[in-house]
Amino acid sequence: MVTSSRNGADLSDPSEAFPAKHIPQPQVRDLPAPPARQWRYIGPGVVAAGVGMASGEFILFPYISSQVGLTFVWAALLGLMTQYFLNMEIERYTLATGETAVTGFSRLWRHWGLVFAAMAYFANIWPAWTTSSATLVTYVFGGDVAVVSVAILVLVGLILTLAPTVYSALERVQMVKVAALLLLIVITSVFVFGASTWSGVPTIVTQPRFPAAELGFALLLGALAFAGAGGGQNLVQSNWIRDKGFGMGHHVPKIVSPLTREPEARGQAGFIFPPTEQNLTHWRAWWRFANKEQLLTFVGISFVSIVFMSLLAYTTVFGTPGLSDDVSFLRVEGERLMAAAGGWFGYFFWIVGAVSMFSAALGIVDYTSRLAADVLKTSYFPNASESKVYAGLVWGLVLIGTVIVSVGFDQPLVLATIAACTGGVMMFVYSGLLIAINRRMLPKPIRISGYRLAALVWSILLFGVLAVLTVQQQIGELFG
Repeated sequence: MVTSSRNGADLSDPSEAFPAKHIPQPQVRDLPAPPARQWRYIGPGVVAAGVGMASGEFILFPYISSQVGLTFVWAALLGLMTQYFLNMEIERYTLATGETAVTGFSRLWRHWGLVFAAMAYFANIWPAWTTSSATLVTYVFGGDVAVVSVAILVLVGLILTLAPTVYSALERVQMVKVAALLLLIVITSVFVFGASTWSGVPTIVTQPRFPAAELGFALLLGALAFAGAGGGQNLVQSNWIRDKGFGMGHHVPKIVSPLTREPEARGQAGFIFPPTEQNLTHWRAWWRFANKEQLLTFVGISFVSIVFMSLLAYTTVFGTPGLSDDVSFLRVEGERLMAAAGGWFGYFFWIVGAVSMFSAALGIVDYTSRLAADVLKTSYFPNASESKVYAGLVWGLVLIGTVIVSVGFDQPLVLATIAACTGGVMMFVYSGLLIAINRRMLPKPIRISGYRLAALVWSILLFGVLAVLTVQQQIGELFG
């Protein structure tokens, strides 16, 4: 029987809208009240910014600025705002159900989760951020990149499997990273930036360009689309807010260390609330907070870091011929900083870069393993311990990365091609799937609509074009 509340909301069983062929229907529970002290729930956006603050912020946008000035920095804001709306639709489903967005996809077709987990895993087999961090460490302390890389991989594995609550450990590391970057910004503003640097800032707005003739269309579109995050990382926003206790995620056990804590059992399905007046009041408060947290942390921190690192590259190496668009770019930049502000500052810059790449490696191993563990637990092995599956996947990535580094491979072209192609394809596909689950399954008063629906249509178009261009370019490089 269908009943209605005083505000006209449909109060029939909301779990009936969820396909249950492969995953049971969610339980019906009331939505927890939003926190009185909201600052305690700040964190998932910082984690997203910290994990994503790697090649785009430290290498790609600075490299572009070193070649054409600050005229393309505007694209970072466009890319970040696209991902903001994408992340919020990922969060919408989890806030309402306690399930990850990938679980929602798997309700539509059982193997969607496995597809995304496999793509994320293969995209991150090559330990690029680990070797980048190790390279920067050798700039400061010397040593062998391969040996340092293996040590970093083992440290990542230990942190992610010994921390009593994995998300809390990840959040603390990303907070340290963001604090180090803010310190770098302050010191650089005092010792390096002069009037000529600050006078170039208005050109970000007054002289915007799309310098495809100089740098190529695919490179620029990739920088725009993947500013801040990209690929599987966006999907794991679901897992991070669930472990933080957002919305219906409050009812779901966290991933913990199977060695230092006793894991709690989690069912396959999540929860859904009936759209009563009280639940909708709680929903609006949670939704406002989640939007604010994501905008001020993920978008704000990522954009400030991109602008700052672009300014730094513009000040130190603009017009330098023969610069590489990989981690060796940072060596040249550090040497220029030594000349400008003293030897200590170049070393400080490399240390911050090493910390940044290390925390990115930590986050990438976490989200890759977290995504796959959720999929395996929910769709294939419901009686398994998610924490133990997660730990096994973490050490699987550590072992594969160690083998790749130890045998002396330079980055294999096939793995580079996989990594370059999968991110855009994933985002193109799941932008459309998010529309499906957030319009089909959720109660009508909280479904995606209006300008947010238009933002996801834009996301489909952007990442669709990016995926086609990237696949064409990488296949061309692979086969000559």
